[in-house]
Amino acid sequence: MEHTDGQDVNQKSDIKILVVDDREDNLFAIETILEKDNYTIVKANSGRAALKILLQQHDFSLILMDVQMPGLSGFETATIIYERDKLKAIPVIFITAQNYDEEYVFKGYKLGGVDYIYKPVNPDLLRAKVGVFVELYRKNKQLLLHQEKLVTANRSLQKEIEERKHSEEKINLLNEQLVKNNKHLEIVNEDLDRFAYVASHDLQEPLRKIMVFTDKILAGKKTDEETGKYFHKIIDSSRRMQALINDLLSFSKQSVSPSDFKLVDLNLLVNEVITELEIETEKTGAVFKIDTLPVICAVPGLMRQVFYNLINNALKFRRHSVSPLIKISAEQIKEKDDHFPASKLDDSNYYKIMISDNGIGFDPKYAEDIFVVFKRLHSYHEFQGTGVGLSICKKIVENHNGSIIAEGQVDKGSIFTIVLPEQPKASIVN
Repeated sequence: MEHTDGQDVNQKSDIKILVVDDREDNLFAIETILEKDNYTIVKANSGRAALKILLQQHDFSLILMDVQMPGLSGFETATIIYERDKLKAIPVIFITAQNYDEEYVFKGYKLGGVDYIYKPVNPDLLRAKVGVFVELYRKNKQLLLHQEKLVTANRSLQKEIEERKHSEEKINLLNEQLVKNNKHLEIVNEDLDRFAYVASHDLQEPLRKIMVFTDKILAGKKTDEETGKYFHKIIDSSRRMQALINDLLSFSKQSVSPSDFKLVDLNLLVNEVITELEIETEKTGAVFKIDTLPVICAVPGLMRQVFYNLINNALKFRRHSVSPLIKISAEQIKEKDDHFPASKLDDSNYYKIMISDNGIGFDPKYAEDIFVVFKRLHSYHEFQGTGVGLSICKKIVENHNGSIIAEGQVDKGSIFTIVLPEQPKASIVN
């Protein structure tokens, strides 16, 4: 194998031509003819030498191949060359000293050859044919470069589309959050409206009675018995106003911070609540059936308030014809159900806690209304209370990333279902 002469390769064009011939004079002759066109000529004196070169270099624009060579012929060498994917695009011009019949010539074309040149080589014809394939090579290279630019531009465009899509997703998420915030603000505004109503009406009503009855006492014209009756009314109105104000303050303070969370054994907590309600329990003859309850991470004082309100309601809203039967049970859940939206369920363990009673119940159409602050299904003359207790329960449970729902039937009792995580959500404690 003989490479190019001593010229600096950097001065040659980007066109490389592989010339394969077993005779040195033929190699020299072809190199001399093509020299003036400034091509980079690589020479091989056999088919095997050509294959060895092509193992390391495959950026040739053209191969000029002698057909008749000892060892591997030009046709055999071409067959091996075109078995490699990287070399299939290199055109081969066969050089032959004999004018073969059409069948033989067709064989060369079938193997992948693109043209023939006959010996003795006509310099002008050789340069012309080589020039045609060199021009095709250059145009093909330009097309490949243009294709690469298009691929790069397409990737850039795709990246821009993905970034825009990501931005749109972020905008959608922000819009969703904005909608949620707006809904929350609507709820807050509704609560504020109710608060304004209570402040202007319900809170004023006991105060007006206090002033009226006090004026009558000061008039000094009533008997002692009547005076005592008015004093009792004053005291009752004052207590009701005090209870309402305390519940309002309690409702406004149901927020949590990371340091408030502790491990809470609900078994102990419920027992403490029942002990505190011991007088009412004995008075009503209430019976409790309590299953084993879980240990969760929660704010102890707030969780105690939830169970106190629910158990106290079960005792308060009882049917006088039967003794209260209060059941408390719990189970672990891992999949969504009707009591807990799928959007809230994460990898944490959740517990569903049910508190049921056999009391007066309520119409199912009021299942959501009973959690609305100041919403009462009964007047305070029938049942004591301010209508804030269940609102407080709902707010506390939701601040623990949980949920609470109520189910009931008139004169058949109520079931309150609470879903709470075993551990608080990261957004709560961080």
